[in-house]
Amino acid sequence: MRAVTNPISIAINGANGRMGRALQDLLREDARFELAAAVDSSDAWREAPHINVVIDFSTSDGFDAALRHCTANGIALVSGTTGLDDARRKSLNAAAAKIAVLYAANFSLGIAVLTRLLREAAAALPDWDMEIVEAHHARKVDAPSGTALALGRAAAAARAQDFDKVALLSRAGHVGARAKGAIGFASLRAGDIVGEHTAMLAAAGERLELSHRATDRSIFARGALAAAAWIAGKPPGAYSLDDVLGL
Repeated sequence: MRAVTNPISIAINGANGRMGRALQDLLREDARFELAAAVDSSDAWREAPHINVVIDFSTSDGFDAALRHCTANGIALVSGTTGLDDARRKSLNAAAAKIAVLYAANFSLGIAVLTRLLREAAAALPDWDMEIVEAHHARKVDAPSGTALALGRAAAAARAQDFDKVALLSRAGHVGARAKGAIGFASLRAGDIVGEHTAMLAAAGERLELSHRATDRSIFARGALAAAAWIAGKPPGAYSLDDVLGL
């Protein structure tokens, strides 16, 4: 991979989306970077100049095109595109043998720390009940949120559980007593809530809550830029926000 010089040359995939526009706003004021390409269609990659890092917040098809371009040209990829299926996750892992890749369901640095704390709490308190509650704006169409699911997967891994077997994604009607080891989820949709996540661990007589509240959407764009600055010039491999934060 070509050595990185200052400024870092960035391409944004999904440039016309909410995150793409937020990234462009921040890049105008950040001397670490230069915006080399703002891509919003698969065909646009044919004319993309040399770049150091692609930041991808697009669709599943947009992700595919960006990953192909990065792999073919030795470009680092930072992606926050949600809804990736198992095949795409496998493609991302395979690409890590050739390029540096960093994927996160949520680019808030606070969420990265929350995830680490939850892993530690889940492992230290393996018999405590766990519930994950998330709240977002009224226009959000999926539930539970990708971040809530990522938190649940991290907790399940810390307890050596199969997430798909212990995840309780909804409750309605006469559901009976809580299953031992279950990780429950609850979703709220209202107003203009940017994003709130609480992991609750409870036992007889006590309860531990780990929470994060986002009040400004730009935190996700800032986190993605922090990841891009960190990953530029790194050798091939699969990285995470833990690596960016030195955790």
